[in-house]
Amino acid sequence: MANDLFSLEGRTALITGGSRGIGKMIAAGFIAQGARVYISSRKPAACDEAAAELSAGGGTCVSLPQDVSTVEGCRALAAAYAEHEPKLDILVNNAGAAWGAPFDEFPESGWDKVMNLNVKSPFFLTQALAGSLRAAASPERPAKVINVASIDGIRPNPMETYSYHASKAGLIHLTRRMAARLIEDNIVVSGIAPGAFASDMNRDARDHGDEVARRIPARRIGVDADMQGVAIYLASRAGDYVVGFTVAVDGGVAFASLGI
Repeated sequence: MANDLFSLEGRTALITGGSRGIGKMIAAGFIAQGARVYISSRKPAACDEAAAELSAGGGTCVSLPQDVSTVEGCRALAAAYAEHEPKLDILVNNAGAAWGAPFDEFPESGWDKVMNLNVKSPFFLTQALAGSLRAAASPERPAKVINVASIDGIRPNPMETYSYHASKAGLIHLTRRMAARLIEDNIVVSGIAPGAFASDMNRDARDHGDEVARRIPARRIGVDADMQGVAIYLASRAGDYVVGFTVAVDGGVAFASLGI
């Protein structure tokens, strides 16, 4: 049993926002552990390119481009997935957006765009895929839903990203509420709250990594293996008993920082 704790052999996974950044990191980790992975993103060309790259090492990665910022988009992605697979073992709700503007100038469009993608979409995509998740789930091997939040949902930072902070805090609490219901169906819901990882969304960590690292207790920004390790843990047998909890993966910023 111990040898299989982190194996994803024979499992299917769908990862939104999977063409780049944290989503792509998780996809690569899942493929390395034997999962058959489907990635989705808003831009078809980028999604196709990423799937081809991720499949190059011999694993399976399929591109399913879709904008999931609307309920209709969530349902369309679920339908597209169902054309390929009769069940879904792992759903990673990773697609997200951010918006920054001064308090007095913060626009409604920046509020709605972020809230729709970061909070509404994880709920309605999970709802749309509930049948596929239930088809894969059993008491012995539950299906998994992993919501990707942020440490900005745990503690604020100085940036004026009001809707982003609120959305990620909401997603962490939504994860708990979804977990309480879906565990009845042998579907385990949990979350990940990333800190500083180099990506297009976190350009500060990408472009000024050394400077950012000085503000992190672990004295470095996150790398692919840090994100993959936690995601594989939650997705595999190893994480079957972790229900409703969101893991901070941030080098100590949220829970081991003295505010220096």
